[in-house]
Amino acid sequence: MLILLPPSEGKAVPRRGQPLDLAALSSPALTGARREVLDALVTLCREDPAKAAEVLGLSAGQADLVERNAGLPDAPSARADRIYTGVLYDALDVATLSAAAKRRASARVAVASSLFGTVRLGDRIPSYRLSGDASLPGVGPVAALWREALPTVMTEALGRGLLVDLRSGMYANFWRPGPELATRVATVRVLHEHNGTRKVVSHFNKATKGRIVRALLEDGADPRTPAAFADTLRRLGWTVEVGAPGRTGTQLDVVVGEL
Repeated sequence: MLILLPPSEGKAVPRRGQPLDLAALSSPALTGARREVLDALVTLCREDPAKAAEVLGLSAGQADLVERNAGLPDAPSARADRIYTGVLYDALDVATLSAAAKRRASARVAVASSLFGTVRLGDRIPSYRLSGDASLPGVGPVAALWREALPTVMTEALGRGLLVDLRSGMYANFWRPGPELATRVATVRVLHEHNGTRKVVSHFNKATKGRIVRALLEDGADPRTPAAFADTLRRLGWTVEVGAPGRTGTQLDVVVGEL
């Protein structure tokens, strides 16, 4: 099973640690593309901070994020599971997983990244700012670059297992599994049900996805089909409704009441 998470917009900033070593990251086939995006981002932020703020969608009060990007080659790095923050990652809380669950997390969880394409939780990365809809000078839209670079890497990473795709739409654009993988792809939508009405609420969505991943890692189940995955979630206590299989996989709706 491969669980694919979105990154967080906000990130922790490590105070110490070795600088980024692209060659040491997982999926070394992505090193060239990672270098291309990194160089373009650093150059933009060093040479034209005002333009960088515009490209990155930053306000005047966020100039520190431009400066942070400009210093990425020498910035301290830390494990990705310590860099990514926010509701989903707080709910997942990798640091407090059991030893067995941490081993499963290292093997089964990957995070989509505008800067790195994808990273594993144990990869050491610096804190950065780059959204999935950004377009960098000399590179163009980062989503288009990753659509070219990721397919072979992700297919190999998936192997014969099930893909549990928890990415947001922006990061799903980086790589979409082909029809040949559809029977082994499960996407998850979280619906908040209140007074008979269901709707998607960002906070519920992120928190529930983090809790789902945590429970899966602690449980150790390794379902191979969307239907088996839905059965696992039900066994773990969630209300799950399974959609019809499609060319891009099967959508599972997880219905929650209170957070």
